[in-house]
Amino acid sequence: MTQTELIILNLNEIREKSIKLWNGLPENHYNWKPDKNAMSAIEMIRHVLEADYGWNIIINQGNMTDYATPWKNRPFVSVTDELEFAEPHRKIFMESVGQFSDKELNETKVIHPGNGEKKILGKYLLRIAYHESVHAGQFLSYLRAMGIDRPQIWD
Repeated sequence: MTQTELIILNLNEIREKSIKLWNGLPENHYNWKPDKNAMSAIEMIRHVLEADYGWNIIINQGNMTDYATPWKNRPFVSVTDELEFAEPHRKIFMESVGQFSDKELNETKVIHPGNGEKKILGKYLLRIAYHESVHAGQFLSYLRAMGIDRPQIWD
């Protein structure tokens, strides 16, 4: 397996687990949040899904200066609606990841707009996976705090 194939496998595995968790959220709990400063459950789902759009710009050396998300002013409807809207953006992101050679993964530097730091592309892609994993853990704690049975994601 190439480095790219392993990264794609990891990104896909994490997304499958996230979707299992998100589908375990009852509609009447979409707006639940642990405190007033936290994201609601549905906001967290959108945050993870819309990140693929931004990640794709970053890994392709695009300009993030006037970044605008396609989700801007889009109402929250349902988990299914969020997943369907995000699918084409996820597909484009994953196609971008699939085009990188081992050489590019190890030598290309990308700049993370949040802090301006340069990162090696392969490591940056792993950080993207970590970002979603952290939110999956956070979502598990949300479900626990809501008193909702947590979907089985451990295999």
